[in-house]
Amino acid sequence: MITPFGHLTYCSNIHPGEKWDDHFKALKENIPYIRQRLAPGEPFALGLRLANDASIELIKPERLAEFKSWLTENNVYITVINGFPYGGFHATRVKDDVHTPDWTTTDRVEYTKRLFTILSQILPEDTEGGVSTPPLSYRLWWKTEEAKRNTINIATKNILTIIDHLISIEKESGKVMHLHIEPEPDGILDNTVDFVNWYRDDLLPTGIDYLNDKYGFSEEKSKETLLHYIRLCYDICHAAVAFEEPEDILNRLDEIGIKVGRIQVSSALKVDFSTNPQTKFEAIKAFDEPVYLHQVVAQTTEGKKYYPDLPEALEDYKEGEQKEWRVHFHVPLFIESYGALDSTQNAILKTLEMHKKAPFAPCLEVETYTWGVLPEDIQKPIGDSIVREMEWVKELLIVKG
Repeated sequence: MITPFGHLTYCSNIHPGEKWDDHFKALKENIPYIRQRLAPGEPFALGLRLANDASIELIKPERLAEFKSWLTENNVYITVINGFPYGGFHATRVKDDVHTPDWTTTDRVEYTKRLFTILSQILPEDTEGGVSTPPLSYRLWWKTEEAKRNTINIATKNILTIIDHLISIEKESGKVMHLHIEPEPDGILDNTVDFVNWYRDDLLPTGIDYLNDKYGFSEEKSKETLLHYIRLCYDICHAAVAFEEPEDILNRLDEIGIKVGRIQVSSALKVDFSTNPQTKFEAIKAFDEPVYLHQVVAQTTEGKKYYPDLPEALEDYKEGEQKEWRVHFHVPLFIESYGALDSTQNAILKTLEMHKKAPFAPCLEVETYTWGVLPEDIQKPIGDSIVREMEWVKELLIVKG
């Protein structure tokens, strides 16, 4: 949907289908109902998630033509693609494999280029678009600082080849698109502090030399090009898990001039152990499931502690030592609390309030994908759940705007 504060969409990663036929079938089954409930007679925005296998099929001219016709017939448009999960994301163990392949690999580069090629064919005229992507790699794979540094160097150089692809597409078609890098707990770029430091210390100096050598760009032109094509995917859930405040994030970006490509509107679990700690400890156990990573950042009496997944945090729990947990579990936006547990919904309210005062991203993408692994008592039919999510955000943006 088009709002006064940018395109409002939701990410189709909630719908299954690693093959294009399967995912397209899920879209055809769900989108007309959701669109009719949310935006009857109006253009409806969809954030498209394409697995690698699906992208290989969809890039074929006849399949792309079929999809474009369906978009037109249903008054649906696409400005963003989710290019974070490369492979299986449903009915399988995902965990740290969500980062595979990482930015040290040719597979990640070619997949991302393919997504941009597809997006350039379906992006509406006079509208900029973007593809989101992982935070270079998963830091726990790399055991030494030397290995981590080598990973950053290779990933940075590979990301620069995406700029070549985007420059070429823009010259040929006039379509303007950018890469949206998404910090995530335990990524090489864990949070926006890591992201900004990498941007300043690695991407800019390496990229300025690269663009000067390849295109003869001046230092100023090279920096302008990098800031244009490489942007932040601002996931509110991830920022809240890291205990980051939206005002600090935007100030940090402004120091360098980094742009936000999209805001992913998402909510995490919060556990405040200051009251009824044993009840809350028992309650959070219900969210320990085997599919997705649920990293935990804990405020303790000794400072912050970081756990790669919820089982490790549960095992380390000591009553009286733990003050508050933020858990990377994308829970429904419109629910503030889950029995004894809370959510980081307030981070959404603060971020969108700042966005309404001074818009800083062209697209807001609702990204709750864990419906199928939520405790049974809060699961609802997927179409109705998405509608409720979108209506909640739309009310914040329009009614209260």
